[in-house]
Amino acid sequence: MSPVKALGGTSDLFPPETLLWQRLESQARRVAHLYGFEEIRTPLIEMEEVFTGSLGEAAEIVTKQMYRFEDRGGRAVTLRPEGTAPIVRAFVEKGLDKTASLSRFYYLGPMFRAERPQAGRRRQFHQFGVELFGASAPAQDVEVLALLNRLLTTWGLTGWTIRINTLGSAADRPRVLEYIREQLAPHASRLKLEERERLTKNPLRILDSKEPELQKLCARLDFTEVLSAGAKERFEQVLAGLKAVGVPFTRDPRLVRGLDYYTDTVFEIVHSGLGAQDAIGGGGRYDNLVRSMGGVAVPAIGFAVGLERILLALEAGKETPAVSGGTAVFVAAVTPAEVREGLVLAERLRAEGIAATAELEGRALKRQLEQAVKSGCRLVVIRSENERAKKVVSVKDLSTREQKEIPEADWVAEVRGMLNSGGGA
Repeated sequence: MSPVKALGGTSDLFPPETLLWQRLESQARRVAHLYGFEEIRTPLIEMEEVFTGSLGEAAEIVTKQMYRFEDRGGRAVTLRPEGTAPIVRAFVEKGLDKTASLSRFYYLGPMFRAERPQAGRRRQFHQFGVELFGASAPAQDVEVLALLNRLLTTWGLTGWTIRINTLGSAADRPRVLEYIREQLAPHASRLKLEERERLTKNPLRILDSKEPELQKLCARLDFTEVLSAGAKERFEQVLAGLKAVGVPFTRDPRLVRGLDYYTDTVFEIVHSGLGAQDAIGGGGRYDNLVRSMGGVAVPAIGFAVGLERILLALEAGKETPAVSGGTAVFVAAVTPAEVREGLVLAERLRAEGIAATAELEGRALKRQLEQAVKSGCRLVVIRSENERAKKVVSVKDLSTREQKEIPEADWVAEVRGMLNSGGGA
């Protein structure tokens, strides 16, 4: 039988790559906590209606990308393709829409889309995102974008741009759709059948097209001219707030994002080093989504970034941080008695919060030291018959090659001190 392989578009992660992921994830959590956001976790599997009813029937995620199937109970279910709709579902189901307080959540986990695998596009991918419920003021948009800016900076990423636009309020939407239809109708004969259908059913999706001919036509559109004065004024307040807190941005009047639930502020983060697949995240305001999913009307705003895209961007900019893992201390042992005592010594270190591994096979000491170096250990603890007779423990610093004997009562504290000082004495 030939070896079973992973599904295309998915990946197995091993050390040291997992260490890099853990670093990104811990930094993201730390930034979210700085802004008062707390973690929420929702199931990987949801009822299909969570997405078909919220993302829009014409959204590409719904029409082409969702992993949907019928379970044994005959229910239409899907693997979550994005994080916002499940969180809104949970928010309403928990009854949080009926409270008057702000709710700040962040999430981190895998999403699934039935896409053709390519650089930056995976069937399983990971997102970090935040959602802020209960706030409609422009200042809340600014705060969420400030969090995004701090997150990207904390990750050490450069070469990125926040593109921002306004879609106007829900009341503006009919005028926006009609404007797009009127502007593109004279050119309908030049459009493909699929694009003509979009122009009829949901003109906003036209602006998402990657077709060069259609992009040229859309480049002349600026639907902000048909927005209400209130929507325009709100957007100007958002931009003024971003300038005040030092968040860089580029105004893009054709940016719409790919999901139907967005209103007012929308934004996207692009990276100069990723070519055609340059988006690394995006988000916006969705003031009507909670009500459309059965809750009381609650304004909200959020964003998500793709971690695989972030790693590609760091690599493109030669900014991938160096990470080190493994254990700090290796406990050597050659004889069966030393192996047993080595386990005891390793447990003493672990009890003090010091990561340690112990020799389990009694190999030649030279091989053990080679393995310790390869594993990234900094110190080697040796407790042979000679050390026992002298009532000491030997500690070898692998960076300096220096070795010293430490009294039995003091060796754990000495090991901690050597690790804290960055090496041996």
